[in-house]
Amino acid sequence: MSIFDLRVETERLLLRPASAEDFDAFAEFCADPVAMAHLGGVQAPSVAWRGLATLTGSWQLLGYSMFSVIEKDSGRWVGRVGPWQPHGWPGPEVGWSIVPSCWGRGYAPEAARAAIDWAFDALGWDEVIHTIAPDNHNSQAVARKLGSRVLRATRLPPPHEVDVEVWGQSRQAWQARR
Repeated sequence: MSIFDLRVETERLLLRPASAEDFDAFAEFCADPVAMAHLGGVQAPSVAWRGLATLTGSWQLLGYSMFSVIEKDSGRWVGRVGPWQPHGWPGPEVGWSIVPSCWGRGYAPEAARAAIDWAFDALGWDEVIHTIAPDNHNSQAVARKLGSRVLRATRLPPPHEVDVEVWGQSRQAWQARR
């Protein structure tokens, strides 16, 4: 089985590796100033393409990356959620980004729970972190719902170079809550 056949399902969502068919929705997401407020700002389609290619390439290089999040009822791409640790990153992250039109539906914590389970079970991680801007109250609320807490502050590596809070928890803490 190819990693690109991988599927993780929740009650309402399908998580799968990103593919070229996701590009239009991904580019629309990357062009949305609300969606991109804490993700480096609005991106032109050519930059969004490189971002999608990076997510896809991480599957090949590392065996994991953020999943495309697909709404089961509609088949619509609604975000990206999952494991992420590019070179120089402050730790093994499970991150989330959901299209603003779906905010408030609980998709981020639902998908993140499944992705954290997968990271601990399939990847054998001992901890997960979430890098969150100090003023990103929505992501902080998701992290709290997941049982994460602020562990430390750091600065992301280039090209990001922004100060973030590192939220997270150990495998042991996660399993105790589940």
